[in-house]
Amino acid sequence: MCYRVRGGCIEFLLVQTRAERWTFPKGSAEPGLTHAQAAALEAFEEAGVHGRMEEASFARYRRRQTGAKRRSDMELNVSAHLCEVTRLDAPQESNRNRTWFSVAKAKQHLREHRGAEYGTALARVVDRAVARIQRLQTGAVADSYTIRYK
Repeated sequence: MCYRVRGGCIEFLLVQTRAERWTFPKGSAEPGLTHAQAAALEAFEEAGVHGRMEEASFARYRRRQTGAKRRSDMELNVSAHLCEVTRLDAPQESNRNRTWFSVAKAKQHLREHRGAEYGTALARVVDRAVARIQRLQTGAVADSYTIRYK
């Protein structure tokens, strides 16, 4: 989850998919890379992000992926990592609309065009990210959270 703090307010960077859904830059684990390194690579490819990626995941959630090419649903475990954005370049992937959103707008966009449970799970991830960022700003020790979606 890519974020910045401007004027004391947290903002999240979301990218728009080809299906016009807003989401976090994300992707699959890459052989030879940690989850954090893979997350940093995806953020760079999808959104042109440069920043400070936390090695430890602050939240995990499950996501059911369906598609016309699949015969059945597939459940994915997603590890969420925070990345404080220091610079943006042009994304490597074309047709990616990236936009900064306030916490409330990010949660709103993440709920759109999704099932209620999954949209709520994504909104909870945002809430966990906000709590983690606030703890980082005050120097408090971090916790790790797991969010389940079925």
